Amino acid sequence: MKTILYSKQALKFLEKITIAEAYRIVNKVEQYVKNPSEFKNQVKELKGSPFYRLRVGNYRVVFDENGTILNIIKIDNRGNVYKEL
Repeated sequence: MKTILYSKQALKFLEKITIAEAYRIVNKVEQYVKNPSEFKNQVKELKGSPFYRLRVGNYRVVFDENGTILNIIKIDNRGNVYKEL
């Protein structure tokens, strides 16, 4: 099982949104860790960067996979997430 590390920005964003939305995002990340092949249509590699993105409704989770660690870099709305990457 992989370890999930959330950045400061990601934790702050999860605190800002409703509990239901935050739960949905965290749940989707945990599901991805358990079975990545199930999410092949929702995970894509970002062009020009070493990161990947997971689609969760109108939110995007930008992450990096290093062996047994899934490092959540940024979580934001789909229009804002790619700025400042």
